[in-house]
Amino acid sequence: MSYTSIANTYEDFVKGFHPKSGLDLKFYKQNQMQRRILSFMNSHGHPAYPDFLKALNSDPILYDAFFKHLTINVSQFFRDANQWKTLRETIIPLLLQNKAPLKLWSAGCSSGQEPYSLAMTMMNYFSNAKFTVLGTDIDVNVLKQAKDGIYKQNDFASTPPEFLQKYFTPSDKGYQIKASVQNNVNFQHQNLLTDRFQTNFDFIACRNVVIYFTEEAKEMLYKKFTDSLRLGGILFTGSTEHLFGMNHLGLKPVSSFFYQKG
Repeated sequence: MSYTSIANTYEDFVKGFHPKSGLDLKFYKQNQMQRRILSFMNSHGHPAYPDFLKALNSDPILYDAFFKHLTINVSQFFRDANQWKTLRETIIPLLLQNKAPLKLWSAGCSSGQEPYSLAMTMMNYFSNAKFTVLGTDIDVNVLKQAKDGIYKQNDFASTPPEFLQKYFTPSDKGYQIKASVQNNVNFQHQNLLTDRFQTNFDFIACRNVVIYFTEEAKEMLYKKFTDSLRLGGILFTGSTEHLFGMNHLGLKPVSSFFYQKG
């Protein structure tokens, strides 16, 4: 089979998958995304795109597994500890100089570890400050996990032990996050590339979400984030996501992976 016919078949799959999922794979780098899809197809015994698309339409368990595979839901509490140290020692104090309550958003929040980490940071280190946290994701299944608030031991690899004791209750399924934390976080379903955003955020975290996006999709998304920040607000990106060549958006680095709207 020639590369052209493979590409055409992939494009047909992209068109067929979009109406059901709301996920437009044209926004993702084709080479990486095609490898991920073919890997999943091979491991689940589907050699051809048309057969696989039919199976996705008829098997909700397969569909949910595939959607989770595509959207790469890997997270931990306080992932990249040094960046969370910068957040609590430099970024949050900077934001609190100018405004309270703080409006915080975890975009592409997976099963809730990041927005809950934001809430715990505020509760533990800035107990007098008022704040709200929004967590959004395109995958309804991980949002359900986030709302349930039950986590396994491996979710806490970067978590200070005192936080586990203070904000979680051991249960037979793992660890249940306390209602005091949950009450500070609101979860919503959202497609970052196509949905409209709220505005006037003080802080937006979008980390390890855009890895597979095309450059055009990244540009569009970062512009939407910038428009959603208040003047002086901060965008927090992943450790492989430097905003090179995006000075025209009006974002300036204030620390590694933290960018301020000027």
